[in-house]
Order: sequence, then structure tokens, then C-alpha cells
Amino acid sequence: MTMTDTQRRPVSRTAAGPGLTIQIEHVTKRYGRNTVLHDLSFSVEPGRVTGFLGPNGSGKSTTMKILLDLAAADQGRATIGGRRYRDLADPARTVGVVLEPNAFHPARSARKHLEILTDTAGLPATRVREVLEMVGLASAADRRVGAFSLGMKQRLSLAGALLGDPPVLVLDEPGNGLDPQGIRALRDLLRRRADAGHTVFLSSHLLSEIEHLADEVVVLNEGRPVTSGPLLDLQAAATRVRCADPNVLADALRTAGALVERSGADALIVRGVAMDVVGEIALAEGVPLHELAADTSSLEELFLGWTGQGSPMRADVKTEEVAS
Repeated sequence: MTMTDTQRRPVSRTAAGPGLTIQIEHVTKRYGRNTVLHDLSFSVEPGRVTGFLGPNGSGKSTTMKILLDLAAADQGRATIGGRRYRDLADPARTVGVVLEPNAFHPARSARKHLEILTDTAGLPATRVREVLEMVGLASAADRRVGAFSLGMKQRLSLAGALLGDPPVLVLDEPGNGLDPQGIRALRDLLRRRADAGHTVFLSSHLLSEIEHLADEVVVLNEGRPVTSGPLLDLQAAATRVRCADPNVLADALRTAGALVERSGADALIVRGVAMDVVGEIALAEGVPLHELAADTSSLEELFLGWTGQGSPMRADVKTEEVAS
């Protein structure tokens, strides 16, 4: 699978660059008595790949549907470049969307599906061939979509999103069903677009891929904002400390508001306070230190902590929070 960018066509863009800021402001969504989004606020900036994370049922897809005016918020608003999606002058040339991998007529060919989209959006017919080549479907262009694998359908969804060469991409699980080569190609394409100043906003359950690709992450749990910020900063926001009496130090750190996990017989992983504060508390408690260093956790470890699926650590305390 090859995904190579073609020359971009002019679209309406901000003076600061090709991308547009996505803004989610105090969004609450209810279905009956069930509140699925609770006062959710965050922004997605151009020139960055922003990963949208959360367990199944956390509200990621609902947030994206509200952003795209496929669902209505009960409170708050969601905008792209300061406008609601329905108010954009040229949506197809502004926002590329992947939400449903099976939104195709099974008897149509991939080429015909894209031709219908270009005709509906008033896009040049030459884009069909270009995007088919970009996503590696040129050789399968005339096959019926009903015979496609899930990964091929994902590629076709992405081709449709790229037809208008939009400055904003909103992608829900775009790597679902792709083989390792396809995932690598998708990663490369999205990285190039972000580096060119575009806005890339994607949800995924493939944490290893988000870890390789994302500059920023926004994390939900049960419809509530948990944490957000630059991924590298969040991964480095912990201190590893080895000491002679970890129980005494752990109690003192928790009293100071830190989040503390045991790591082996004599080590602690500490979040929520700076490294020098950890050292000062150890000195005040008379606990000799054997190691005091930054601890970089994997995204999987952080995610399990943030969402309460692993250790009892919660990262919504003292980390960079989503505004609520």
C-alpha cells in the first residue's frame, strides 16, 4: 500500500497556515437519562497530529459526530476554524472525514463510489485516480466494494476523505483492519500532512500507533475529560525513586498530594509533584535515596492508569487537564 501526497489544490485557509483549529467548548450530550459527554472542552491545533483516546463507550465517536453536525449537543458547541461544520462554505474542501468503513454500496466499484463523491461535491474528476493511487487501491479500482476486505474499505474511506485535499482530517479508527504495511503508510501520510500545517484529529484503539504518530493526546473516560497535552510531556511527567524505606516515603508523598505506585521491592513511580519536591520530601523524612530519575512510561501504561483499567493511579490530578 502506498500513500503519497499529490499537489494540493487551493482551499480557503487561515493566514497562519493551511490548517484550521478544532474547538470543543463545554459540550454536554445526553441520550435520555444517560449523559455520555460531561462538559467536554479541548482544542486541536494545526500542524499537529492529535490522538483522541478512551475506552469503548467513552464518548469519542459521539464527540466526532457532534463536531460534524451528525448529532446535536445539549450544551456547548463544536467548531472548525470558528464555524460549525454545517456553516462551512465548502465542506468537502475543508474537512476530510472517516467515520464508517462500510458506508458504501456493495455493488459499486471503488472508482464509481469516488466518482459519485466528486460529482456531488463539485470536485475535479481527476482526483479519483489520484486518491486511489495515494491509498494503494489503483489496482482494485474497478472491483466491487462488497468484495473488499475491512482494510481495503478503510483505504477507500480515506480516499474519500482526501478527495477535496482538505486542510482538516477527522478520522475515527482509520487504522482498523489495516495490515502493518498499511498502518505504516497511513502513519507516513498523516505525518506529512501535519508537517505541512494541516490539522489531523484521529481516534484509535491502537495505542502503539498513536504513540508513534501523535504529537498531542486528548483522553476521555466515561464521557469526561481525563487529561490532555503533548504526548512526550505526559510520558515524562513521572519520577522513579528507589530508596531504603519506600513505605515511609510513599506515605509522605501521598500526604503532599502525589500519586504513587510501587514498582518492585524498593522503587516508587511518583506523579503529581516535581522531581526536586520528591527529593526534598525524602530528605525531610530521613529516607536515603538510591535513585531519583525521570520515568518515561509507555502510552499503554499511562492509558490504563488514566482510565482506571490498570493501576489505581489517576492522571487527571496535577497533569495538564482538559478544560471543563
